[in-house]
Amino acid sequence: MIEYYIGLSLAPSATIETGIAVLDTNNTLILVDKFFTMKDVQHFFDNYSSLKYSKICVSLPWDNTLMTGKWRILSKPYQLINTTNKLDFINVDNWTQRFSTRGCDYFSNLVENGIEISRYDLYLSKLKLNLYSNYKQRSPADCKFLQNILKTEFGFNDIPTNMIPAGALEAMIGAIVAREKALGNFETLYKFKGLDVVNVLDADLVYKAPLAPLE
Repeated sequence: MIEYYIGLSLAPSATIETGIAVLDTNNTLILVDKFFTMKDVQHFFDNYSSLKYSKICVSLPWDNTLMTGKWRILSKPYQLINTTNKLDFINVDNWTQRFSTRGCDYFSNLVENGIEISRYDLYLSKLKLNLYSNYKQRSPADCKFLQNILKTEFGFNDIPTNMIPAGALEAMIGAIVAREKALGNFETLYKFKGLDVVNVLDADLVYKAPLAPLE
């Protein structure tokens, strides 16, 4: 029986695209698409016929709500969370909350119905898989780099030549993490809202396309 691995790069709000990618056991890219609202995400999963045979990995989106000022938004990932109680008196509007809880109730409901869902930290997964470039994140050059390396090194030969949205490329990373978890090559980092946040354990064991012979 064919198993499917679904990566969902969940955006913090409907103003940014949410990417989805579906792989099968033959490393074939079945679907690449993008959504904007949680209703679109729910509609996809509610109508996906192979949901019971799929392993799903959903990214943790940054929580940028009620953040005013660029320095405050950029400083959030660097705050030491849950290490001291001294931050409680200045924790206005949950500004120390790193990740958004968008969609958590829906994903928990899917788990209760027997669907296997994990979460992944996009930043840590890109680091583990050596997918960071020297370009500005989500810029056209960065997206082109990520698309090329996924095609040439990770065996996704069916990636189209035209530019894929950043969210969809990030969803492909989630699909890789879901596949590696199914193969046992994973580690659990922590829990977020009751679901395990996982990452690839050994990057050397991840399937990569063989190098083309030199002419």
